[in-house]
Amino acid sequence: MGAKTALLAFTEGDLRPALRGAVRADPAEVLALVGEMHPDYEVIPIGDGVLGDDTYPPDDTSYATVLAGAELFCDRRLVYDPPSQLPARLLRAADDRRIIMHGMHSVSDWLCFAVWENSALVRSLSVSPDGGIAENIGEPYDFERPYWAGERPVESTLSEDPYPLPFHPLELGEDALRALFGFVLEGLPDPDDIDPYEVPLQGFRVADPTGREQAEREAHMKQVLLQMGPPRRYRMTTDGTFQEVADA
Repeated sequence: MGAKTALLAFTEGDLRPALRGAVRADPAEVLALVGEMHPDYEVIPIGDGVLGDDTYPPDDTSYATVLAGAELFCDRRLVYDPPSQLPARLLRAADDRRIIMHGMHSVSDWLCFAVWENSALVRSLSVSPDGGIAENIGEPYDFERPYWAGERPVESTLSEDPYPLPFHPLELGEDALRALFGFVLEGLPDPDDIDPYEVPLQGFRVADPTGREQAEREAHMKQVLLQMGPPRRYRMTTDGTFQEVADA
């Protein structure tokens, strides 16, 4: 599993019909919207994209579109962990519409998703094997219940230790993506799923003009690299488990 997402949507109802009928939006309207979402940032168009390719843009990059009754953003700055930390300015920008957030990262097995109705948070989950359940607010949706009931355990891991969660966050993440956004990135699509490669987006460079944010990000990455240990290698055994391979 290698999918990554950073999705935020404002919608007047179910997002899926809006995505199914997506056409290329007015560039001036999308530019104004991205500028509104990122006040005090430099916003420059960089070209078009599609939802299937651009669910997790690089640093300083945003993809967005305006749909019939909805607005969709692929933008790492707009996904918060935990989701309950969504700033008040974004709640105001939604103007009491439904807000849907989905964030997923395959390297850390991290998942978050959340839904707001009329500016009120009704469901939020943030979970990863390292951090455990960082946030769990509201009643689980039906698509979550098999995972919480222990019906989707992780069969094998890269060590002899059991997986620290009762399910794999990325598997739940794909089901959340289908239920909330109407498509999946990995696994077989259902006949009713939206094809994310048919949803056009417009791309923008969104950068801090002072350079402070970029410098802080680079400093953080250097610190992370210093704290990382040497790489470890594993091989799959005949029983489906993983065994570490010692260096020669």
